[in-house]
Amino acid sequence: MQISVIIPSFNRERTLIRALNSVLNQSSKADEVIVVDDGSSDNTSDIVRQKFPSVKLIQQTNRGVSHARNTGIKNAQFEWLALLDSDDEWLPEKLANIRQQQLNNPEEILFHSDEIWIRNGTRVNQMNKHAKYGGMIFEQCLPLCVISPSAVVIHRSIFEQIGLFNEDLPACEDYDFWLRLCHRFPVFYIDKPLIKKYGGHEDQLSRKFWGMDRFRIRALHQLMALPTLQTSQQEQALKVLLKKLRILIKGAHKHKNLQLLQEFQPLLDHYEQLQC
Repeated sequence: MQISVIIPSFNRERTLIRALNSVLNQSSKADEVIVVDDGSSDNTSDIVRQKFPSVKLIQQTNRGVSHARNTGIKNAQFEWLALLDSDDEWLPEKLANIRQQQLNNPEEILFHSDEIWIRNGTRVNQMNKHAKYGGMIFEQCLPLCVISPSAVVIHRSIFEQIGLFNEDLPACEDYDFWLRLCHRFPVFYIDKPLIKKYGGHEDQLSRKFWGMDRFRIRALHQLMALPTLQTSQQEQALKVLLKKLRILIKGAHKHKNLQLLQEFQPLLDHYEQLQC
């Protein structure tokens, strides 16, 4: 099992060092490590060149995390692709665990694991809504993202079948991708923490963008048009989509947000008619 590691990064030189060290210190080594510098204005590229000469560095103008991740995928040499966000880190046995599970389960195409959450330097417990699952988990993916990109090792063939990450979504691009994947394929879950996820810092996308359900609604709307979606899955997705739309529209009316109303009220009207 040969693995390319893909790390998109934008102005995160300090956390990127931690992320890269966690990859290079794996007990079972990666076969390739790629950093995509998404137009950083800090010393990201210089640090990679000076401190991590074995890492393949790709520089591009700032296009967002999806474009940077896709750039890494397109330039990776190997069939298995491990994703890592530049503000997270792997535990030392992550790749060893993945390789062993893939050896035992050669039919699987995506492996992910449990995770440790650190917020503002303190370990915190995950809520039930963030519980992780294996198998056919489409329904569990509908409310919010339940697979972390940093936990994933995925076979390249999946991208050939469902496409890359949606570059039109500035956030929740992972939610969109897991929905496109999980309505067609099972995933393999390793019930032990193999990564650390760090939260609370200012440049988190969840803090940068308010009203994250806007992007989930857009993802669900696009999902509903897929011919591969089964009737039962359409019904499940429609139920969640209507719930999110009604909450968003209620808030838009309360705050007199005409832009949101113009975009999402027609969608709500359309799907309410569809439900009837």
